[in-house]
Amino acid sequence: MKSTRRITFMALMVAYSLILYFIESMLPSLYFIAPGAKLGLTNIITLSLLYMTGLGDAFFVLVVRVIMSSIFGGGINAFMYSISGGILSMIAMFLMKKLNIPGVSMIGVSVVGAVFFNVGQLIVSAMVIRNISIFVYLPILMYISLGTGILVGYTSRYITGRLKFKNFL
Repeated sequence: MKSTRRITFMALMVAYSLILYFIESMLPSLYFIAPGAKLGLTNIITLSLLYMTGLGDAFFVLVVRVIMSSIFGGGINAFMYSISGGILSMIAMFLMKKLNIPGVSMIGVSVVGAVFFNVGQLIVSAMVIRNISIFVYLPILMYISLGTGILVGYTSRYITGRLKFKNFL
């Protein structure tokens, strides 16, 4: 891939993920279900990149997006929760994709990623408050992960199926 096109493509992916971050921050919170619950719209870009270009690009965009969104409005706490959940989610999605289990589509990979994102955040929460009882939220977060993972998975499948990125790159 030509370097100018690659840089442009990656900059666009970071910009798209930041736009989704800001859109999600404007939406009403899901605190009535569980504290800290979000839709995870930025994972649309992460999952799409994982399938379109691979782990390296998806990881790069994830890290840049987390750093920039933390600078813009999240602070160090948002950074800790986002980076831990994001990295654990990325590893889980990559492994699920790599295992290529029959019957597990991009939507299933997305649900696994959503579950592990919440697990990563709960691990950080347990370390911050020094109390493992925070994992009592895990069953509630699993149900939320199912819904948000399906939403992200269907959206990513739609994007990767229709995006003519190969012509761009």
